[in-house]
Amino acid sequence: MSRLVPRIVKGFKDAPAASLHARRRMIETVRGVYESFGFEALETPAVEYVETLGKFLPESDQPDAGIFALQDGDEQWIALRYDLTAPLSRYVAQNIATLPLPFRRYQTGSVFRNEKPGPGRFREFTQFDVDTVGSASMVADAENCAVLARSLEALGLGGQVRIAVNNRKILDGVLERAGIAQGTLEAVTTLRAIDKFDKFGPEGVKLLLTTGRKDESGDFTKGAGLDAKAADTILAFMAAGQASRLATCDALGDAVRGSARGEEGVAELREIADLLSAMNLADETVAFDPAIVRGLGYYTGPVLEAQVTFEIKDEDGRTRQFGSVAGGGRYDGLVGRFLDRELPATGVSIGVDRLLSALDAAGRLDTGAAQGPVLVVVFDRAQMAEYVRIAEELRAANIPAEIFLGTGGMKPQLKYADRKGSPVAIIAGGDEFAAGTVSIKNLVLGAQVAATATTNEDFKAEAKAKAQVTVARSQMAATVRTMLADIAT
Repeated sequence: MSRLVPRIVKGFKDAPAASLHARRRMIETVRGVYESFGFEALETPAVEYVETLGKFLPESDQPDAGIFALQDGDEQWIALRYDLTAPLSRYVAQNIATLPLPFRRYQTGSVFRNEKPGPGRFREFTQFDVDTVGSASMVADAENCAVLARSLEALGLGGQVRIAVNNRKILDGVLERAGIAQGTLEAVTTLRAIDKFDKFGPEGVKLLLTTGRKDESGDFTKGAGLDAKAADTILAFMAAGQASRLATCDALGDAVRGSARGEEGVAELREIADLLSAMNLADETVAFDPAIVRGLGYYTGPVLEAQVTFEIKDEDGRTRQFGSVAGGGRYDGLVGRFLDRELPATGVSIGVDRLLSALDAAGRLDTGAAQGPVLVVVFDRAQMAEYVRIAEELRAANIPAEIFLGTGGMKPQLKYADRKGSPVAIIAGGDEFAAGTVSIKNLVLGAQVAATATTNEDFKAEAKAKAQVTVARSQMAATVRTMLADIAT
């Protein structure tokens, strides 16, 4: 038989224990913030009917290429979820008769994109969402800002994050003022140019709005083809960002004056500004930014991004800001696709892997391995039932315990304990079984003694005196618990 070659599917990755521990601790921190606002947990399947995903409806006989899709036995197109929002919309519509509205939920899980993978870009990644469905109140949108700000602060990124907020209604108003029809290629290209303001500045954006822009490599990006007057209207809007939220609202009001939809968007931002002040969120933490567009077409009102502001080196050694780790906004039309009426909704999504990378870059990632189980060292395999009893006594006392099931004597077993992060080992052989005792070895203290002992004799004497005790079997669990408490402190 030919041997199989072990290989992982392109664009996917394995997650070893250390990274999973760091992710779990991060998620638990964020979960605590979400629950403090009254959000409750929900899980939806990783697979949905294609029409549920909305953005990827079949054009002919198969869905668009952006998703992983297949036909089931009933010849129905099903797909791995592209995000967590579309499944939430399906869930709410399907259970609308019994759900309390507003429905406030959080969910974490893998999402899948059938896109070209690259450095740091995977086809499976984890999102952590929070959403409010069934409320048009701007309080829900202000709370989107608050849960992100408080989550990132709880993770140690306070002062290193800027939550930037805009409103799609204001963007619609600016397009109207510039004479650009909604939904046209001209409108899409203009919004893409606005989204590049932080990267290219006013001169670069003006080129993207008009004739086009050539980058340093010589690649040319076709412009929106606007005339000078329309481009100046857009650039005047882009200059509306001010140091304070209320000053930005005043400037935005001037930029969209005469557009009913734009003025409605400014009024919503003014209301959010008052709410953010009531939440004690400073202008430096949550700012109103005309450059925030958000790519998904279903956003209908306030939109936001959480941007990490410290600088890093990119793959080419150039200095740049880390960038966005979360985003979202109001999507009042999405749930209504399943109903005979519109149901307002708003939410935000944290990119879990992206945030973990930011925490790592900031030196805030909790990389400490989780404490391993107590290891029961095996000397006499004829006594395996007795070793099982020792492990069961520890587990009955709520102490995780593992019996060594490999081969070798004391040295390989203690090496295994070190790899597992075991803080304590239970040692018992024929003499201990006969006497009804066990030896309990404090592996953490033993390592500390080994690091400070000057001679091998010193180490053996001090280790025996401090790091290992022999107790009656009846006292084993209590002694281990005390030892673990000492190690923790």
